Amino acid sequence: CNLTGWWENDLGSKMQVFSVDNDGTFSGEYHTAVSSAKKPIQPSPLIGSQHLDEDGQCTFGFTVNWKKFSDSTAVFVGECFKGDDGKEVLHTSWLLREKVDSEPDDWKATRTGRNTFTRM
Repeated sequence: CNLTGWWENDLGSKMQVFSVDNDGTFSGEYHTAVSSAKKPIQPSPLIGSQHLDEDGQCTFGFTVNWKKFSDSTAVFVGECFKGDDGKEVLHTSWLLREKVDSEPDDWKATRTGRNTFTRM
């Protein structure tokens, strides 16, 4: 599975992976379609690593820094699969850490979820 290119998830968010190096390192931009931030959404940088596997069914992880419009950071982990139709699909799980004002509010600072991405 080559992660390079455009992907869209089930919520309408899009990401572009620019290129994957020989060691599996990659970068790109994430264009989220959902946010609880009060500022307008902007494309955000992503940096990740892909486990390059001979069968093409690779695992990967990446971090998105929402610094342009939010005080939060997200990490995604996932695996690439080829469906029966031959199309690539990414199944991911994520953690989103949002800044809180005090330690007693730490309990509400981290969210978790899952997304499925398909190639655009």
